Amino acid sequence: MSLHPPIEPMLAKATPKVPAIDALDGGVSYEPKWDGFRVIIFRTEDGVIIQGRGGDDLAYVFPEAVATAMETLEPGTVIDGELVIVLEGRLQFEQLSQRIRPRSEAGGWKITELSEQFPTTFIAFDLLQHKEESLVAAPYSERRRRLIELSRQWSGTWFVTPATRDHVEATRWFSEFEGAGLDGLVCKGLNSIYSPGARTMLKVKHARTADVVVGGWRAYSKPGPDGQPIVGSLLLGLYDDAGRFHQVGSAASFTMARRLELLEELKPYEVAADAVHPWLQPDGHTRVPGGPSRWTGKKDLSWHPLAPELVAEVAYDQMEGPTPQAQRFRHVARFVRWRPDRVATSCLYDQLEHPVRYDLESLLSSVERLA
Repeated sequence: MSLHPPIEPMLAKATPKVPAIDALDGGVSYEPKWDGFRVIIFRTEDGVIIQGRGGDDLAYVFPEAVATAMETLEPGTVIDGELVIVLEGRLQFEQLSQRIRPRSEAGGWKITELSEQFPTTFIAFDLLQHKEESLVAAPYSERRRRLIELSRQWSGTWFVTPATRDHVEATRWFSEFEGAGLDGLVCKGLNSIYSPGARTMLKVKHARTADVVVGGWRAYSKPGPDGQPIVGSLLLGLYDDAGRFHQVGSAASFTMARRLELLEELKPYEVAADAVHPWLQPDGHTRVPGGPSRWTGKKDLSWHPLAPELVAEVAYDQMEGPTPQAQRFRHVARFVRWRPDRVATSCLYDQLEHPVRYDLESLLSSVERLA
């Protein structure tokens, strides 16, 4: 039976360490976890559909991926993978986020301009259908073999993800590949079928903690029981060597009860909107919270300033940014605990880990060897 969009992508559940080779059915295929936009590409008789995680068609945002799909895929082909942007040998999620933001309201000229300035690379990791032949019930080892055969027709901007069945090598990958901007590892059972929407794979990601300063908070989308704004997210900052206080991200995902508790805990640090605060009087060199813009539409990004004195420990996975002292958390951080023993000005960038750089080109050139 021919596959049609939308198809829920197969998902992975987290595991704390690289799993043993016999952890999944038929043995494990260890693969890099790409930090990009998960998509399923459908090559139809009429054109190309690039289905995003939400089921929407992103083809108009990525015209360069559509052009490559039209040239290299036969009608009736469906491929699961990730769109990424590679610059200077590393994944660049920040530039990728810019690609998705313009949408139609920014006009076609902006989409075309960004596709030329920051073109995407497609990393394929599963073949669901080929020339109307559904492969979802085939074992993963067979789907991957067919995918590699198909990829020999592709251009230099499309690749099949590397894979290994060696636990020792996978463990080394987990450490080394972070230097290229990858997220961790995904582990798949060699005998597993493709199960849309099911968490039948495993994933292991990097996890770290840092002591940061809470410089403000944003309100939750829903008010508290008395109609008052309550804490939706904490705005987090670090000091650089010059003493500038930069926003480096946010912490969120609190329960409703915890949001109300945070409101009380933050009251002693509240300051007026016209108070002296490094994020209220930016010097042009300091990263500060932004307000609504054409990128965010009507989303309210206003925030409540706090005296930068309260220190919190947060868990995070990776940083992103051009230099070690111009970075921020790639994803939303998780609040761990308050650190009343820390002085705010001692929370510097130097506490962060900086992985050794790893060139993505050498990784992507290894696909055939690791098939």
